[in-house]
Amino acid sequence: MWRTRDKLREVPRFWLWLLLVPSILGGLVGGLLLVWTGDHNFLFLVPWLVFGGTVLFVLEPRLSRRSGARASRGLATALWPVAGLVVFVVAIYGGYIGAGIGILMISALSLLRMGDVHQVVPFKNLLTGCLRGVAVVVLVIYGEINWGYGVPMAVGGLIGGYLGGTLTGRINPSVLRAVVMAIGFGLAAYYFWTLYGPSKLPFGGE
Repeated sequence: MWRTRDKLREVPRFWLWLLLVPSILGGLVGGLLLVWTGDHNFLFLVPWLVFGGTVLFVLEPRLSRRSGARASRGLATALWPVAGLVVFVVAIYGGYIGAGIGILMISALSLLRMGDVHQVVPFKNLLTGCLRGVAVVVLVIYGEINWGYGVPMAVGGLIGGYLGGTLTGRINPSVLRAVVMAIGFGLAAYYFWTLYGPSKLPFGGE
């Protein structure tokens, strides 16, 4: 998020605050739901959501052309509440489970016409960073963090995210879209295999 902060200047301040608030609130709700209910009852949704979000990202240019979305960034005034609601729902998932949240947020922002992929990714970094940060605070307060895993993962995530941010704006948009699609479909395949692989079926495994 810090490495791509310069790109955020291209995002209109109105849209920044309109979507940042529901993102933070959604992360808070998601974190509380995770603490209160656990995640086992909804894990089966993860691969479907990641796969669906990636498909929407793939189809976004065609959908935008059909609706004339490239004429101007952002939605009509009447649809602003819809934009806030979409981000709020995505943020709840991000605070609750979080798997593939980057792909889902990129898809949501693209469909909301927030610009091309070079503009969407930094905005995604801000929103997901804030909503996940709020969720982590909730988990810390409730004592749900396994610090033996959490600290190394946090350090690795911060270093990897900063180094990855250096590539933002330097990669051809078509290549960046292809990378996002590959990661999205790869994550979906991994979660499908993890949750529905042979070892999970009644007739599979040992």
